Amino acid sequence: MAKYSYEFKLKVVHEYINGEGGYKYLAKKHNIPSCTRIKEWVATFKEFGKEGLMRSRQNNVYSFQFKLHVVELYLSSEVSYQELALSQKINNPSLIAKWVNDFRIAGSDALRPKKKGRKKTLDVKEFKKSSKHIEEKPIDTSAEHIKELEDEVLKLRIENAYLKELRRLRLEEEALQKKQRESSTVSEDSSN
Repeated sequence: MAKYSYEFKLKVVHEYINGEGGYKYLAKKHNIPSCTRIKEWVATFKEFGKEGLMRSRQNNVYSFQFKLHVVELYLSSEVSYQELALSQKINNPSLIAKWVNDFRIAGSDALRPKKKGRKKTLDVKEFKKSSKHIEEKPIDTSAEHIKELEDEVLKLRIENAYLKELRRLRLEEEALQKKQRESSTVSEDSSN
C-alpha cells in the first residue's frame, strides 16, 4: 500500500470538494490505483477535518470493552468497516476488520490487551535460589473463571444475534419467493 503525504491527500480532497472531478477522474489524474482511497479520504475529512488526514504517529489504545462493543456492532448490523469507523471515531477502518477477524478466530480473548516486550529469562542459578523462597499458595481462580464465563456468554449473545438476523433474512427471502410463485401461478391460471 502506497503512503500518501498529508498535503497530497488534502489537495485531492479539496479538488473533489471544489468539484474539479469525481473519484475516478481524480484517481486517474493523480495515479491512485483505486478511487475507493479517495472516497475514504473525503469521508474522513468530512468527519474529522484536516486532522483526520494526518498519519498518526501514535497508536491509540482501545479498551477491551470498546473493541468488543465495536465488533458486536459490526456483526449485528449491516454497515461497512468504513461507516462503522466513522461512527465510532476510529480513523483506521482496517483496525475494525482485524478485531472482527481475531474475534471470529479466537473469541473475545483475542481482543484483550497483550503484554508488550520480551519475556524475561531467568538465570539457572537465580532460579534455584528463588525457588527455595517461594511458598506454595493456592491460586483463587474463581474470579478468572467468572470472567471467562462472562466472555463466553457475551460471545454466545453476539453469535445468537447474528444467527437470528440471518434467520430473519432467510425467512424474508423465502416469503418473497413464495409470493412470486403464487403470483406467477395466478397469472398462469388467468391466462388459461
